[in-house]
Amino acid sequence: MPRGRAGLLILGALLAVPVVDPTPASAVRAVTLSVPACHSRPALSRPVADLPWSQQRYAPDRLVPLAAGTGVTVAVIDSGVDARHPQLRGKVVRGADFLDPSGDGATDCVGHGTAVASIIAAEARRGVQFRGLAPRARILPVRVSEQWMINGREVGRTVTAAEFARAIRWAVDRGADVLNLSVVLYEDDPAVRSAVRYALDRDVVVVAAVGNLHDNGNPAPYPAAYPGVLGVGAIGPDGARAPFSQVGSYVDVVAPGSDVLAAAPGGGHGRHSGTSYAVPFVSATAALVRGYRPDLSAAEVVRRIIATADPAPAGSRSHEYGSGVVNPYRAVTDTAAVDRPPPPAPTPAALPEPAVPADQERRAREMSLWVAAAGGGIAGAVALAARVLTRGARRRWRPAA
Repeated sequence: MPRGRAGLLILGALLAVPVVDPTPASAVRAVTLSVPACHSRPALSRPVADLPWSQQRYAPDRLVPLAAGTGVTVAVIDSGVDARHPQLRGKVVRGADFLDPSGDGATDCVGHGTAVASIIAAEARRGVQFRGLAPRARILPVRVSEQWMINGREVGRTVTAAEFARAIRWAVDRGADVLNLSVVLYEDDPAVRSAVRYALDRDVVVVAAVGNLHDNGNPAPYPAAYPGVLGVGAIGPDGARAPFSQVGSYVDVVAPGSDVLAAAPGGGHGRHSGTSYAVPFVSATAALVRGYRPDLSAAEVVRRIIATADPAPAGSRSHEYGSGVVNPYRAVTDTAAVDRPPPPAPTPAALPEPAVPADQERRAREMSLWVAAAGGGIAGAVALAARVLTRGARRRWRPAA
């Protein structure tokens, strides 16, 4: 049963399929990201115009007029972010590189962090339907790993757990409002646990992947398994849990994580699967809520996201789906489930005494009879008067002098 060795941080991605651009590299050298620290460059990719299935579910265009993550900083602690990607340009602030100290987080050798950041904040672009859920959010890139779990094997460089803990604290100290942790440790580490607590104590929303080893032992994933962290599993286009997505009490919500379209270094897009790519949908939702309701604490934001999740196949709460499928629109707009107590039941009108209806009925009947009798009397008097007057007229009556 493969496990992440102590101190090794694994990017929580199962599969990444770049949409390869057949154009020779020499012809596009001017627009590709310069990444001198990479041992190998990511495959060049081309833009994809298709509408992603996840976007059909969430319709970000409906959200943007209401909430777009304005003023919110999301730290993507990952493999770095390609700040030159056309849909991310101007959204990525200067970050940090814990793999190569001379870097600033803008190097992404595997494309993982770029994909994650784009699901959060990619801007709309003509001819491309893919865009992020919170396009006005800022991305703070913190590069900590190039390591993937592929076919049960750990591949690539990564920082130690202690350095990962330091990266979390660094992001918090630089003003992150949300931490996106699409990374997994498969052993509890005191330094990481302490760093997560540091973030939570400073009112930061912490969102983490639950891992992809469901069929390989389903080991406890950290930081997702720490108290206070919003643990995210993956679903596919059919709404069912992705087979690789781990299950346990650490799953709070689920989000799209199978065949997810996202940005790739160099300007194109790729298709990805893994709980890594479910996490940014939830981080973006947290950014939307924090931008729309800055008065809410991080804990209140988390409660809101959980309370407004859509029902999942296994019911309202399960180890497979947590509380359900994240719903960004409801998380922003629905207040009844989390902010306001249910309204009190209306006070019933005082019931009348049993004798009252009978008495009222009797009085109504008497009144009807009286009105009928009075009406009959008046009608008779009028008829009599008419007869007398008619006879008097025939006899030429005159009034007395």
